[in-house]
Amino acid sequence: MQKSMLEKAKTLDPAHPNKATALFGGKSSGILNWNDLAYPHWYKTYKRLLGNYWQSDEVNMSSDVKAFPLLSEKERETYLKIISLLATLDSSQTRTILLASLYATDPSVQSIMAVIAQQEAVHNESYSYILSSVVSLDRQNQAFEIGRKDPILLKRNQKLMIQYNQFAEQPNIENILKTLVYSTLLEGLFFYSGFAFFYNLARQNKMVGTSTMISYINRDELEHGRFISELIRAVLAENPEYNTPAFTNWVYAHFKESVDLEIEWSKYVLHDVEGIDLEEMAGFIQYRANKMLRMIGLSELYPQHVKNPMKWIRAYADNFDGTKTDFFEQKSRSYTKVSDLNGFDEL
Repeated sequence: MQKSMLEKAKTLDPAHPNKATALFGGKSSGILNWNDLAYPHWYKTYKRLLGNYWQSDEVNMSSDVKAFPLLSEKERETYLKIISLLATLDSSQTRTILLASLYATDPSVQSIMAVIAQQEAVHNESYSYILSSVVSLDRQNQAFEIGRKDPILLKRNQKLMIQYNQFAEQPNIENILKTLVYSTLLEGLFFYSGFAFFYNLARQNKMVGTSTMISYINRDELEHGRFISELIRAVLAENPEYNTPAFTNWVYAHFKESVDLEIEWSKYVLHDVEGIDLEEMAGFIQYRANKMLRMIGLSELYPQHVKNPMKWIRAYADNFDGTKTDFFEQKSRSYTKVSDLNGFDEL
């Protein structure tokens, strides 16, 4: 199959209709009318994304400033490594989503991707905000170096970066699809060992400000994963020549490889962390993979973990994409907005 390169969508092309003829590689004037979309339900997606708006400096970190020195050495080390991982992923995701949006000929997809990219930028900034609350500038800079030097983390991110860079160099439908698949893995799987660590601290009443921030990030990522999964299915429907057994096998193979790498990473970064069972964590990672596969229309790879085996995390992470959890509602009501200094004035 000839893999023709996509051209970036023109800003305005009034000779073409307002309603796009295709998501990628189609024709569109570039004028967005939310009341006349090829995929009308994506207006609700756009509104949900806007409804999630938040800023990092609205979360009061004063309790974390006091709590961080009281963590064990292992907890502090893990905290910094996971922040570095999350920052690395969201840095790449901001750029990749923006790049993909440039090739979307459907202006509603462009707009939704613009909001997602903006939220990824907020997530990335929030990690700097978190670290600035608890460690010195030198230690912050050291933590951000982990993302490009730690060998296990580099191995963990290698295939993701290869695919993202391949799309940047060869923007065609196949690479769009493969990059979107890796985006679902990033949004729906790669964060979860890190999220589990912070939620585990929260259930011990440690670093509650950080876990509140993570819960907002978690909610956003689930919404991103939902849209990207729908986008994959829509692109395949419009381009059935790519909806082949070979592509399905590619998806399964890369999901399995990603699950194995995430389990390896979790064992490396979470070993000896009080309150986390690594076997349970591995099952939770497989459960998340099953959930993401179902969202893109495929069958589970891990039938033994169709249900969430990590029962305690349900109160924090499992149902943002269904109904908000009691934990999240409680945090939404109780957290105090602060305007500057991370709440230091309350110390």
